[in-house]
Amino acid sequence: MSTIPSGNTRSTAEHEERKFKRSIGLMSNFSLGFTYLSPLTAVYSLFALAMTLAGPPSIWWILIAAGGQLLVAMVFGEVASQYPITGGLYPWSRILWGKKYAWIAAWVYLWALVVTITSIAEYSSTFVASLLGYEQTAINLLMTSVVLLLMMMAINLSGTKNLARVARIGFWCEIVSVIALGIYLLLFHRMQPISVIFDSMGVSASGGYTGAFMSASLLGLFMFFGFEACGNVAEEVQNPSRKIPVAMILSIVFGAISAVISVLGYLLSYPNLHDIVSGKIQNPIPEILNNALGPMGEKIFIVVAVIAMLSCILSLQAALSRLLFSFSRDKMLPGSRWMAKISKHDVPDNAMIVSCALPLLICIWVYYQPDNLARITAFAVVGIYISFQMVVLAALRKRLQGWKPQGEWSIGRWGIWVNILALIYGLSGIYLLVQPGEGSFVDKWIVLIGLFIVVGSGALYMFIARPFSQKSNEQHYDLSTAKE
Repeated sequence: MSTIPSGNTRSTAEHEERKFKRSIGLMSNFSLGFTYLSPLTAVYSLFALAMTLAGPPSIWWILIAAGGQLLVAMVFGEVASQYPITGGLYPWSRILWGKKYAWIAAWVYLWALVVTITSIAEYSSTFVASLLGYEQTAINLLMTSVVLLLMMMAINLSGTKNLARVARIGFWCEIVSVIALGIYLLLFHRMQPISVIFDSMGVSASGGYTGAFMSASLLGLFMFFGFEACGNVAEEVQNPSRKIPVAMILSIVFGAISAVISVLGYLLSYPNLHDIVSGKIQNPIPEILNNALGPMGEKIFIVVAVIAMLSCILSLQAALSRLLFSFSRDKMLPGSRWMAKISKHDVPDNAMIVSCALPLLICIWVYYQPDNLARITAFAVVGIYISFQMVVLAALRKRLQGWKPQGEWSIGRWGIWVNILALIYGLSGIYLLVQPGEGSFVDKWIVLIGLFIVVGSGALYMFIARPFSQKSNEQHYDLSTAKE
């Protein structure tokens, strides 16, 4: 640590140099990544869409995306093990490539996180309204989203231990609402043969069934991110070099298992899948649940699902606040001095406030422009994939320059091949995500337009303000303190 000045500046310096406490164990770290990944949210959001696009075989995208992201998680794991520093993608990119490169990667990731929090809050508000029985008007859903975001911020501000506790509760709610329910449906309400997952049920696209199947890729691509949150809180994790890579991999493996069981349960328990595939039933999950569980059982399940979704918001806010803190600690953002402070609860309070305020503002914008929610959500997914692949590319470049990961967790001589395959998978995923949609020019290219705006604004600020030229205290990049 640097020398603390004497006199009136002593308390200020101590406050600025306050360090995180390592209060997160392996289970809590895994729970944080798993609840952020949230297979429940992905399945509920995209089950009906995937079925209409490609029929039951769309379930295979869960395994395809899980396998690809497992490769990415292995690359992240080696980097996180050697550089267990708060902020995840930002410090990793900075160490592997440089300040300017890290700025763009983290800037894209930042706004993708903001939009993801917004979309999950908006989606959760419909479940809360259904549970409490009030009308789902635009203003009611807006107010519900605001209350949910503020509640999760309050829990985050109360300390890392409470974050870990709620993440564990959210984990078990995900297990009950995804795995336990899926197994129940398969055991007691099965009405379809397992062979149905190979039946396209007449679905096709302009390019034949292959085109239809590719269009359903969002089911898997949307699901398997969030595991990186395990590394975002690295300076709060006990023995991070060993535990963070394991937590990342466990998040993906358990996410894949739970999602497959859940989707299989819904598919095999419904008597007339053709009605779902044809779009005749636009919101099939509530009907499936009502048939299997009855009104009271459905109500109980919604309570469990709401808790899991709130835990997802909590984890997302925590990840975003640590990214903002990491950015600000290096004086990379306006108001960096303010956002780089850690409170007496060992939380970056001011960064957390911003992590809540930005999604709140977008919720208000969505209230006035409701059609834009789906559009900005599409940007969030591709934005996260691009920022992921910038880290993967930086790691590959570093390997080709002779870097050999020296952390406590490593995949050894297979690292270069895993790195290459992870990059191929990520680029393929990005290609699928940026395919043009239907409608007007804006509707067709909304993902690339959103990406252009975010990257362009970030690059403009970077070259005008030149934040990377600021002098900052960078002792957090000292591995001897990072691995404490």
